[in-house]
Amino acid sequence: MFSPRRAQSFRALLTAFTLTLTGSVFAQSSDFPGADLEDLKQEVLKLNRDLLVLEEDLLFPAQSQVAVYVSMDVGHFFDLDSVKLHIDNKLVETHLYTEHQKKALFRGGIQPLFKGNLKSGEHTVTAYFTGIGPEQREFKRAATLELKKTDEPAVIELRISDSSSKQQPEFTVVQWPAP
Repeated sequence: MFSPRRAQSFRALLTAFTLTLTGSVFAQSSDFPGADLEDLKQEVLKLNRDLLVLEEDLLFPAQSQVAVYVSMDVGHFFDLDSVKLHIDNKLVETHLYTEHQKKALFRGGIQPLFKGNLKSGEHTVTAYFTGIGPEQREFKRAATLELKKTDEPAVIELRISDSSSKQQPEFTVVQWPAP
């Protein structure tokens, strides 16, 4: 697992490598006047994409990876303002929602909130939801999941749904089953 400083150094190294390779490719293309610059450009873009995938694999290895998503159904009883995500009582992500983002969630969108690394073992995942609830009152609720992280990637969904019988929003944190 990389520290933020090592990850930043790795990104700088990848960028320098890509720029060096790009310069080399374009320098060679001037030696061959008939060379198709568009093909060379596509090759450089492909290489850059491959390097980004490699960087992601190194920064977020599958055995320690955790991804958290937010979903919302109709939203009659709750107007989402923000979500705060805590893992093991440590704030790892905060997101304030725009009207456009809320509309996308109402239409069935799923928003990626957090991607990071967790060691195998027991973890507590807590999400704090704030917004406007029934009768236009400020509303703040929390939902928690006790996560048993294994060597497989973990995918967690923060669900906001309406309970028609209670006339209240419901907040749940669920782990998706491994494929």
